[in-house]
Amino acid sequence: MNGPPGSGKSMLAQRLPSILPPLTPKELLEVSMIHSVAGMLAGGELTDRRPFRAPHHSASMAALVGGGIKAKPGEVSLAHHGVLFLDELPEFHAQVLDSLRQPIETDEVAISRATHRVVYPARFQVVAAMNPCRCGHATEPGFACKRMPNERCIASYQAKLSGPLLDRFDLSIEVPAVSAADLILPPPEEGSAEVAVRVAAARRIQQERYAALGLPHVGTNAAAPANVIETITKLDGPALTLVRGAAERMRLSARGFHRVLKLARTLADLDGTERVGRIHLAEALSYRGASMQSSAAA
Repeated sequence: MNGPPGSGKSMLAQRLPSILPPLTPKELLEVSMIHSVAGMLAGGELTDRRPFRAPHHSASMAALVGGGIKAKPGEVSLAHHGVLFLDELPEFHAQVLDSLRQPIETDEVAISRATHRVVYPARFQVVAAMNPCRCGHATEPGFACKRMPNERCIASYQAKLSGPLLDRFDLSIEVPAVSAADLILPPPEEGSAEVAVRVAAARRIQQERYAALGLPHVGTNAAAPANVIETITKLDGPALTLVRGAAERMRLSARGFHRVLKLARTLADLDGTERVGRIHLAEALSYRGASMQSSAAA
């Protein structure tokens, strides 16, 4: 999420666990075991609410991915089956951010020390928020940066993020500033409770789909192997033409291509449709286009 200060990026991220399905008994056991190893299971209490971890941008690599003398789990493992929120993304150290690339791909993190080696699970949703530039107002109409032209200020600030890391984000959205007039508008018709019902229905569709394919360990589209996601997407002629042209124009990597297919399949599941249509692909590509433009500008 990219937007000026006060636009609600952090609030949106904090609300994400409220629309996710509760932990299953198996997931609850895994999460509890990790928190127990980390010494964070207060009084042996268990909860089916998905973890939400939001480390400060000054966090070290050991704090984020795990480590230390006793090789304790880090934030990526404490966020297992939950959400890892990185606020002020460019303010994190570049090496710390790049250490996330391997856990995002493999869903686990290996910590090696002289005397032992530990592998912790790390399947999490990473959500990040950032300002467009250091002052945060470069995208506002009429604003002129005192340091350099707005475009250069934005590019300089966002250059702290590596291309391979940005390539692992499925969605990139602009969060516009909120005015006082926006705050007095009536609440939306659909709240978190209604969205949670749609999300739970889509999750059930995905679990049944992969169980029928003999893949009971795959519960979501995000966890599906690349060859499987190509098969279940079932693109027709117009959709194939769209994704082929977009892949060339946007210079999508193989990872980016399959992530677009997974996102489009999920959008179709949320709509309750069996076939992935052109509209689902177009929406998935639009979310990915913003991150690619930022990367190119940097």
